[in-house]
Amino acid sequence: MTAPLTIALSKGRIFKETLPLLAAADIVPVDDPDTSRKLILDTNQSDVKLVIIRATDVPTYVQHGAADLGVAGKDVLLEHGGEGLYEPLDLKIARCRLMVAGDPNHRPRSSRPRIATKYANTTRRWFADQGRQVEVIKLYGSMELAPLVGLADYIVDVVDTGNTLKANGLAPLEHIADISSRLIVNKAAMKMKHARIKAVMASMAAAAGA
Repeated sequence: MTAPLTIALSKGRIFKETLPLLAAADIVPVDDPDTSRKLILDTNQSDVKLVIIRATDVPTYVQHGAADLGVAGKDVLLEHGGEGLYEPLDLKIARCRLMVAGDPNHRPRSSRPRIATKYANTTRRWFADQGRQVEVIKLYGSMELAPLVGLADYIVDVVDTGNTLKANGLAPLEHIADISSRLIVNKAAMKMKHARIKAVMASMAAAAGA
């Protein structure tokens, strides 16, 4: 009997771009997360379930064994810290960049510029590594608004096309990291369900060209 698997995913772009990779491993959801109210989706394999959660929670579920596998953006993993996880595979999907952005002509009034971001840990590390002092303001959305209303001097956020920044008079200023989604694996599950997880990984890696 094969070992059951639980895979943590978040709705939206990552889910849609992960579907073809899961299909390559013969894992296809029976329910559509956009129309179903279920939080645990059945698949064509009776022993494989998909858990649909917030993107920021995916590493936590995998770390603590509530899910065996997950797909999370590198931005989320950098912020989480990656404890208790293996990150064996770059799926090369949902690509973007983590950037410092703001008005290129803006001059902060203080020697400790204020940075608005939901990536507080990553932001502190980035500036500390460069010996630069900043004040980090934690926000959960609409980052571009913060410089416009004087809440912050700059923002740290993921940038895809840059159109939202441009529409609000902002521009990318510093590149922190290239972001893509990664397959992550619970360390205990990798030992206990090694053959099953390796088979899924191999199929997804081939489909991702990794």
